Amino acid sequence: MGRSIPVRVILPASWSERPEATFPVLYMLHGGADDYTAWTRETDVEELSRSFDVLIVMPDAGLDGYYSDWFAGSPRWETFHTTELVRLMEKEYRAGPSRAVVGLSMGGFGALKYAAHHPGLFRYAAAMSSYVDLNDPFVRLVIGLGSFAVGVDIKQVWGDPVKNADVWQSHNPAAMARSFRGTHVHLSVGTSMPGPLDMGRSTDVILVSMLGEAALPEQIRRFASALRAEGVRVTTHLYEPGTHSWPYWRQELHRIWPTVMDSLGLRAPRY
Repeated sequence: MGRSIPVRVILPASWSERPEATFPVLYMLHGGADDYTAWTRETDVEELSRSFDVLIVMPDAGLDGYYSDWFAGSPRWETFHTTELVRLMEKEYRAGPSRAVVGLSMGGFGALKYAAHHPGLFRYAAAMSSYVDLNDPFVRLVIGLGSFAVGVDIKQVWGDPVKNADVWQSHNPAAMARSFRGTHVHLSVGTSMPGPLDMGRSTDVILVSMLGEAALPEQIRRFASALRAEGVRVTTHLYEPGTHSWPYWRQELHRIWPTVMDSLGLRAPRY
């Protein structure tokens, strides 16, 4: 990356008591307009993980960094996250070979793309409220508008969508269904309709959250079907109500937590 990148780490429950042990790792990826503090700021993941011997790694990925090695040459987020950071965690934090990855929105896209590009790196990959098909016109519109808002030229990320269509497809989860074989993929999304969890939020915020989720259910259904056709183990959770917002992602994290831990071979201790 050519610069320091912040990474938040939660140590395993028995970190101090087992100085020679290695530990399974859960990578948690943030959304486009957020940073490495997102999961601990917005969820109770620290409390959830307190009874488990799991190393939790939450790297920064930049504003609209798209979890990619950019077409322009830099930044190289994917290389940093899947090569350099993995080795650093093994060397300095006793990370073992068992890994899972969970992401939301852009982070869910990153989780899926990393799992497809690096078969065997993750046992489990969960994407919450994530776009999965870069060919979808709505996805291209949202990516274009979101990038522009933070000063990112999407052509620097993946090149021109027409002239460099092959590059775009190489980052498109929907075009890589077969590559997910051997990974348990979990996809979740809301219907975009607001509900009790949206109470207390301003009307404009709710509207943006509704629009952010609206086009996702259908593409996720198609993607899940394509994965199953390739023999990939897939679970889905399409819920109603549900907007593109943290109250629903917190709820989903609790819902999948036992499966994530099980994928890493971990069980909560009995007292």
